[in-house]
Amino acid sequence: MSQQYGRDAVVLDRVNRGIIEQLQEDGRRSYAAIAKSVGLSEAAVRQRVQRLLEAGVMQVVAVTDPLTVGFNRQAMIGVRADGDLRRVADTLAALDEVEYVVVTAGRFDILVQVVCVDDEQLLRLLSDGIHAVDGVRDTETLVYLRLVKQTYSWGTR
Repeated sequence: MSQQYGRDAVVLDRVNRGIIEQLQEDGRRSYAAIAKSVGLSEAAVRQRVQRLLEAGVMQVVAVTDPLTVGFNRQAMIGVRADGDLRRVADTLAALDEVEYVVVTAGRFDILVQVVCVDDEQLLRLLSDGIHAVDGVRDTETLVYLRLVKQTYSWGTR
């Protein structure tokens, strides 16, 4: 989910949190089932879900295992950058292979998670994409050997 600046804040009351948690358990859960769980009408749940989606609070997506759909190389790339980190991060986020970008404090300025078909595509991405971005000073690529855990059900606390 990309960060967009200037969005109106959505209040995460008990009901909105319940809706989000229901969808984290099963993104295909019906509005009727969610309504029963949170104590609202189906129409009210539909409206709340739409507001949460429009505000960027959540997304409802199909999550795949990249290996099973033909992407045989995943990596986390630590980027050290100069200049405006937000601009560099936004430019990196626009690259097709990039699925996750976060500006950090510590050893790296930006972390970029990528999914590629193979090592050749990763090499092209590094050479022609990431290293070509103005402000990228250097990178360290951590190639994934095995995905052990991936979860999106941390709740709303």
